[in-house]
Amino acid sequence: MLDFSRFEVLTFDCYGTLIKWEDGILGCLHRVLAAHGKDTDDATILRLYGDFEAEAERGEYRLYREVLDSVVRQFGEQLGFTPTDQEVASLADSLREWKPWPDTVKALHALQGRFRLAIISNVDDDLFAATRPQLEVEFDQIITAQQARAYKPSLKIFELALSRIGVPAHRVLHAGQSLYHDVIPAQSLGLATVWVDRPSARRGVGAVKAAEALPDLQVHSLAELANACAQQRSSSG
Repeated sequence: MLDFSRFEVLTFDCYGTLIKWEDGILGCLHRVLAAHGKDTDDATILRLYGDFEAEAERGEYRLYREVLDSVVRQFGEQLGFTPTDQEVASLADSLREWKPWPDTVKALHALQGRFRLAIISNVDDDLFAATRPQLEVEFDQIITAQQARAYKPSLKIFELALSRIGVPAHRVLHAGQSLYHDVIPAQSLGLATVWVDRPSARRGVGAVKAAEALPDLQVHSLAELANACAQQRSSSG
């Protein structure tokens, strides 16, 4: 078990970890596919999404909205249809409707009583601004891919986060749903990591590229993380 007293700041991935992004992704893409007579299971959609998103985030930086537009176009190329302009834009447009996991807000409030909280997210500033009110807490820092002009797993976004947070890496605990985007790069910079292995139609992977890593702690919800922290504090106090 992690010694939570080591940490001053908890940083979080947002979409997937705090927000039920698979519901948003699948809801939107199933509508697009159905409009073109395509029927694909959830696990396949998530696998393709993870591959297409990673491909779109390589190379020269572009806005996340453009990344999501590219993902929809790649689904069309893969499955043999041409999405309309409205369908191309629909995935990014739907993001503001994506909802938190049921345990997210309560757990964030509990953790905020002990730690400074920050967001490190592969998103545009305006897209996160639409999500932020749903999380119902004030974050000490919000670091986006748009600000870093790079997407996780690039170290640039984590390096920007550390410079903004202003504490040594060993005093930061990073929690994320993705081994690929979060655990591996955070560990490479000396951050301790929590893998929030949320339920998924693609168990243990989700809507990201498959990867292998050994996080410092594995939980299945944010509530589990908050409870582990509270229990340790109670037993030591």
